Amino acid sequence: MDIESLKIFCSVASELSITRAATRLGRVPSNVTTRIQQLEAEIGTHLFVRINKRLSLSSAGERFLDYAKRLIALEQEAKQVASGTSNGGSLHIGSMESTAASRLPLLLADFSKRFSSTQLTLKTAPSRPLIDEVQKGLPDCAFIALNTNKIDSNELDDRGLNSFPVWQEDLVLLLPPSDSGSRHVNELETRTLAAFAQGCTYRSLAEEFLGIHGNSEWRVQEFNSYHTMIACVAAGHCVTLLPKSVLALSPAANKLESLFCESLNTYLIWRQGYHTPAFSNLMDVIKEDC
Repeated sequence: MDIESLKIFCSVASELSITRAATRLGRVPSNVTTRIQQLEAEIGTHLFVRINKRLSLSSAGERFLDYAKRLIALEQEAKQVASGTSNGGSLHIGSMESTAASRLPLLLADFSKRFSSTQLTLKTAPSRPLIDEVQKGLPDCAFIALNTNKIDSNELDDRGLNSFPVWQEDLVLLLPPSDSGSRHVNELETRTLAAFAQGCTYRSLAEEFLGIHGNSEWRVQEFNSYHTMIACVAAGHCVTLLPKSVLALSPAANKLESLFCESLNTYLIWRQGYHTPAFSNLMDVIKEDC
């Protein structure tokens, strides 16, 4: 199998449409179909199934997708290392939503200014999924938070990952107007926590801070952005845990009260042995700017 076939497969897997994948790749649909059929023949199994004109990954295709992405990433890494160019290549960065909002804009702007030929891509996800994905090879590195009660640097080392502390975040519990004046979590009347999905370090810390586990009075409402969480707190529906650096970006910072929870480091993690020129340049910028 060749890298181009793997890239075509990943595009079709992402779009779940031959036509959309072909448009994305700048190819005709018949060519994409042929390449997928050739790949399936080489592997010896169907990677996609079509039911009622809908395309989906087969169970084999789902298993193969991770490997295809890792092979593509490894090919890109090998090219960068072999070329030895100091400016260029690509860097796929993962990040918590909070870090992407409050910390990365200035950092990545400086990086792009100094290394304009490097292609940057950024995806956001909770810390746990990011740890899993970096271990698999996609993305190349990620900014995460570690709940020391649930994971530590030894686990990262056991999983073949390096870590470097970049920022320290002060985490606060944002309170709705009805709970203004509360000085302890035991005084809160609100019994709903707004948070990201499971796997978010800040969510697990909030659940511990509030004593949610085993407490039937509390419920967790999941959202995909801090903007929505802050809006719901302002509306009086819930509380939420977030870094002060993120809260400072919102007009609500001066209108809503909060309780300090704890300070927690944000780490950059990457696979042991991963040292492309683009990544080395990112580390240099981090050490200089942060």
